[in-house]
Amino acid sequence: MPRSVPLEKTRNIGIMAHIDAGKTTTTERILYYTGITYKIGEVHEGTATMDWMAQEQERGITITSAATTCFWKGVRINIIDTPGHVDFTAEVERSLRVLDGAVAVFDAVAGVEPQSETVWRQADKYNVPRIAFMNKMDRPGADFFASMESMKRRLAAKPVPVQIPLGSEEKFEGVIDLITLKASVYRAETLGSDYTEIEIPAEYEAQAREWREKMVELVAESDDHLTEKYLNGEKITEEELREGIRKGTVSMRFTPVLCGAAFKNKGVQPLLDAIVYYLPSPLDIPPVEGIDPKAEQVVKRKADDKEPFAALIFKIMTDPFVGQLAFLRVYSGSIKTGSSAYNTTRKREERIGRLLKMHANKREEISDVYAGDIAAAVGLRDVTTGDTICDKHHPVVLEAMTFPKPVISVAIEPKTRADQDKLGFALA
Repeated sequence: MPRSVPLEKTRNIGIMAHIDAGKTTTTERILYYTGITYKIGEVHEGTATMDWMAQEQERGITITSAATTCFWKGVRINIIDTPGHVDFTAEVERSLRVLDGAVAVFDAVAGVEPQSETVWRQADKYNVPRIAFMNKMDRPGADFFASMESMKRRLAAKPVPVQIPLGSEEKFEGVIDLITLKASVYRAETLGSDYTEIEIPAEYEAQAREWREKMVELVAESDDHLTEKYLNGEKITEEELREGIRKGTVSMRFTPVLCGAAFKNKGVQPLLDAIVYYLPSPLDIPPVEGIDPKAEQVVKRKADDKEPFAALIFKIMTDPFVGQLAFLRVYSGSIKTGSSAYNTTRKREERIGRLLKMHANKREEISDVYAGDIAAAVGLRDVTTGDTICDKHHPVVLEAMTFPKPVISVAIEPKTRADQDKLGFALA
């Protein structure tokens, strides 16, 4: 079966942030507006799609990273919603290793918080381009500009606003797009699905033009063609600006900043647009490097279906219905259900029984996966996080993720004799 979505129209992104900045709430809105869910799930009610574990629903927090897929303007977006608590930082680490881009969500009241710094450093480590979303603009004390300053001060980031808020706190109505110089006002009765595009209100006009000038100047610095136009006083078109922002984001020269209030359903559609416009496709990032175990030389694998198959296992999960699931990111080539793949880390051949596209803890059977895909495989018996599976005739070992050293140790013992074998298998 041929690939259903071209590689340039694929985005593999993660949502990362400090605890309670609104990652899962933002993801739930993304799923609702892209038509994946018909009803908005709420974290505080325990109905969030991405927080599917009983412990997550009970506590209103994310514990395990959950993967899902949605479509926006013809682009397929594979999303991984990651936990914010430092205790589950390994979940963030394993996700960022296989992602091409990320959305960093910040609480507009608190700005950069301690775990924001941790996840930002993890994204730096794996060279993951990102965009920032200043959430909770409707809360008392929300300050978009102070939050941007905290990004410069605490993350040594270079934020470039592509929007500014239309009001703040209880007067937050929507966003002002600095590229089109239009304002979007959201309607509460349609859960934010409908919004009206209006001219910028007179009281915000001067501020919008001032910030647009700053944005154009920062974007022009990262593109020679735009620098020339800017210095000559020529008009830079919307398309050129978007292309310049995309180049700067992918090369990690700066971070575009957007704003909204996900819980109040404001500003989420422009965030989806920004994911499509500015975050990289698998073709925009450098080819993945690995070691050829035979020649012991560095080899590169391009994101191309015709290249030899190579994928990295980034998570193992036990499913009560299908058994062990191995989440994998395909970097090159393709593989079908029932095919064999070689595990270069453990030097043994494995057979892929079934391939699944995951939506949190629900799954959909698929027949094959291609370069740039994130999926789950059933039937891989002897794999663990960080293993590489590939074409046996073109072996490669990809760089595994490294996890922080544990700070506490715990002893566990099985309750019954029947559990003893299961525990042994789980710890093996």
